Amino acid sequence: MPDAALTADRLTRRYRDGHAEVTGCEDVSLAVHPGELLVVRGRSGAGKSTLLRLLGGLDRPSSGTVRIGDVDVSAASEDALVTLRRDVVGFVHQDFGLLPTLTAAENVELPLRVARRPGAERDDRVAAALSSVGLDGHARQRPGQLSGGQQQRVAIARALVLPRRVLIADEPTGQLDSETAAQVMELVVALTRERGVATVVATHDPLVIALADRVVELRDGRVRAGRHAA
Repeated sequence: MPDAALTADRLTRRYRDGHAEVTGCEDVSLAVHPGELLVVRGRSGAGKSTLLRLLGGLDRPSSGTVRIGDVDVSAASEDALVTLRRDVVGFVHQDFGLLPTLTAAENVELPLRVARRPGAERDDRVAAALSSVGLDGHARQRPGQLSGGQQQRVAIARALVLPRRVLIADEPTGQLDSETAAQVMELVVALTRERGVATVVATHDPLVIALADRVVELRDGRVRAGRHAA
């Protein structure tokens, strides 16, 4: 098995809520390899979103480390984190996160514009990304003209329009019906395998859990159980 693309070592995140100290994540260690789908399961409030924010460099741990490749994410400068999120880590959220005034193609193009890629390259990459998620004919449609499943596919295309090494998805099927959710997750699995992406999905959806290579369960911010796929 290749070296892990993403590792976490004894991650803990505590924060203040009024006068109380809250632990969102405690002593979590895990590793995700290229081409692997790791599911983090748990009830609402178990710490899944906190963990994913730490893994993706959107938040810093109170203690412990996160590494993506050779980069120590937990100790990186703000500029380094911006570069990491732009070039290395793709995010997919439950609410899709699409800009309603932009077309599907324009939403997918956003990371390329931020990365200042040339216009011809942007056009080629956007077309290829939309094709990879089965939306060739929907490039000019805005989010309000697309179904929930189509919007989530646009979000996936945007997350992977650059050659990401890590994909992090927080409850990506939460707003989808079961049939659409299954289709979207089968797409995520296929892209994970084909591109060798290390993918972490937080969910309590049994349809998603069934597709995982490995599952870890969070309870009160701690890993309580884990399994390999059968």
